[in-house]
Amino acid sequence: MKELILLRIKTVVGLLLRCLMMPLALSAAPLSYGATDKIGIIVFDGVLTSDVTAPLEVFGAASKKAWFSSYQVLLIAATDDKTITTEEGLTLVADNSIYDAPKLDVLLVASAYDMQPWLQNNDLTDFIKTQAKTAQWLASNCSGAFLLAEAGLLDGKRATTWAGGEGSLVKAYPAIKVQYDKNVVVDEGVITSNGGPVSYQAAFELLTRLSSEKYAAEIAESIQFNRLKSAFIK
Repeated sequence: MKELILLRIKTVVGLLLRCLMMPLALSAAPLSYGATDKIGIIVFDGVLTSDVTAPLEVFGAASKKAWFSSYQVLLIAATDDKTITTEEGLTLVADNSIYDAPKLDVLLVASAYDMQPWLQNNDLTDFIKTQAKTAQWLASNCSGAFLLAEAGLLDGKRATTWAGGEGSLVKAYPAIKVQYDKNVVVDEGVITSNGGPVSYQAAFELLTRLSSEKYAAEIAESIQFNRLKSAFIK
């Protein structure tokens, strides 16, 4: 009889200890923060180097900070071949192609002097349309705006393209509210810019919206962008 009582006591005590330890075990479990936020930059042969390297430098520097560490910057090739050569001769190897790219939180479209082959690339246009359905932000530098326009993503919005190319954008896509003599234009989740060195300004505009003015200023200081921005920002 005593042995039975002792067995029951041990059982009850064991259950109580398990209940007491359960909250501790739960609190010690690793926290899950979800998938990494992805910034994808579309690249292709003939792409203008600064359209790519400017956002790569800005977002790459920011991603090393705790406040932006959830973001990952990816190059997305517009073809199966992930090795591309820029207009200026720089060789880049993309992380993904449009055929295997992950879901993006930010999609940025770079440009080339000859955009016609890419405007006629239905796979590329479809990829941009698909990503636009879930992306938090869309962006383009220089004539990359024509790809966003071809995908129908600038209709009814204010946007710009390379300096001097505004008339061509109006003629090809009259539904866009094209802005003249503007370095960067922001409208309803879309940022468009003149490209070239202005690609830095556009990247900081986007970084501000993804973080804050304070954090964007921190990166501008760290890469010494603030030393020259007054030379071309209007």
